Amino acid sequence: MTDVTSSASNSVIDINPATGTAVAELNETDLASVPERLARARQAQRRWAAKSFKERASHIDLMRRYLVDRAEDLARTVSESNGKTRIDALATEVLPCALACQWYAGNAEKVLRPAMRRPGSLLFANKRTQVSHLPLGVVGIISPWNYPLSIPFGEIVMALMAGNAVQLKVAAATPAVGRAIEHIVSAGELPEGLFQHLVGSGSKVAGAWFEHGIDKLFFTGSVNAGKTLMAQAAHTLTPVSLELGGNDPMIVLADADLERASNGAAWAGYQNAGQSCGGVERIYVEAPVYDDFVERLAKKTRALRHGPGHADQVNVDIGSLTTEGQLRTVQQHLEDALAKGARIEAQSQPVGDVEKGLFFPATLLTGLRDDMLTVCEETFGPLLAVEKVDNAEQALEKANRSNLALTSSVWTGDNKRGRALAARLETGVTTINDHLYTHGLSEAPWGGWKESGIGRTHGPEGLLEMTHPKVINWDLLPAKRNLWWYPADRATYKGLLNALRFAFPKNAGQWLGASLKLTPFLIRKMFSRWKVD
Repeated sequence: MTDVTSSASNSVIDINPATGTAVAELNETDLASVPERLARARQAQRRWAAKSFKERASHIDLMRRYLVDRAEDLARTVSESNGKTRIDALATEVLPCALACQWYAGNAEKVLRPAMRRPGSLLFANKRTQVSHLPLGVVGIISPWNYPLSIPFGEIVMALMAGNAVQLKVAAATPAVGRAIEHIVSAGELPEGLFQHLVGSGSKVAGAWFEHGIDKLFFTGSVNAGKTLMAQAAHTLTPVSLELGGNDPMIVLADADLERASNGAAWAGYQNAGQSCGGVERIYVEAPVYDDFVERLAKKTRALRHGPGHADQVNVDIGSLTTEGQLRTVQQHLEDALAKGARIEAQSQPVGDVEKGLFFPATLLTGLRDDMLTVCEETFGPLLAVEKVDNAEQALEKANRSNLALTSSVWTGDNKRGRALAARLETGVTTINDHLYTHGLSEAPWGGWKESGIGRTHGPEGLLEMTHPKVINWDLLPAKRNLWWYPADRATYKGLLNALRFAFPKNAGQWLGASLKLTPFLIRKMFSRWKVD
């Protein structure tokens, strides 16, 4: 079974990875149309950018209403296209989209409205500076298959509220969700051409965008794909924002609430069949509570159910993986770990016919080594690897070894200690006594360090990524010249020295002397005519 196929008529067929049945068929986009599409987008964007934030927000509110009214249908579409459970789709896809509409519609103006900057020195007391945030123009979004609705939709709303046009290319494995996004955006009654959905190869679409002048690319996906796109973008100096995954650590200290910690580990490690770049993959537990923690987590792992479940999918905990390639990666990482001495402590139980789908049991591993693939690479599947450590310092050192640095968590009964340790973890996000939820916080920036990517989405930082900062500076006084302008002469040289001593005096005497010399020179230099024979 394949997760996506192309027919002879250049269409893409979306296959439900949990059942092997066809979900939808979409026609591929003729990339020869990209120049015309961009031209239409730019025309629509100029009209859209002229609207007030309040007017833009009214369109976003229509999308939110559509999301809420059709929440169950959207959750079903995501579940059938991606393989996750219906509950998972509702909680981590549909709900965050509605929250995103609310936050960006309500806060974009506060973040992006023009703001005045105070002069940084008395030397520029006559100057005034205004910083505006202007739309980029046409934004391209290439989104992944693990959260095919919530990841691109949040970026779409950010881009629109900032005044941009949007072109979207969803993952090849989940094109049906791209069509669902079309319907959501259509409910917003946007200008024709402002939003466009393209179907086809991500690299080919990106190449066409770069060639014909997309203004910025937002990409979520693998490290290798992100590096390839960044290299492509370099030829046209097209800016990119890249979120490229993680191998996220969880640190459990001896004073942690082990019941909460084991519940949190099960959720953050196995949710979405482990296909979450911000999910837990490595767990470091202090020695005094290691055995207790592993026993609790093993019991919870064995209690979990994976499979297609009933038609409404509310009687299972874990759905299928989304692609055959990802299933092979998880199998390879497990085989590698076992060959190097790891032990399976517990696995989830199948429910229903799992043979037709890409199912893999939630699996708890112990007996780790640092050279195991699941420890040093992103598994992106329902494998949880637990290791005993002597203390928090050892846990911190192991957690920070990874070249991926998206999220992490610290579990402790002492919030002050937890925050101190969190500040030393080399990740874009660190949560205390929780994990795998901050992507749903519209107000919080999302992104990582190292090879987890560059740039941020979400929050004020995400809105700013959708804009060009524009500085407008002017003079309050009718001066003829600035201090440093021509002609160059001894008086100008001494005037600059006195300006420096006025701004940075050694003592009060030097400041007074400099100011007495500087003031008459400034008057002569700035307000007199430059007499040229």
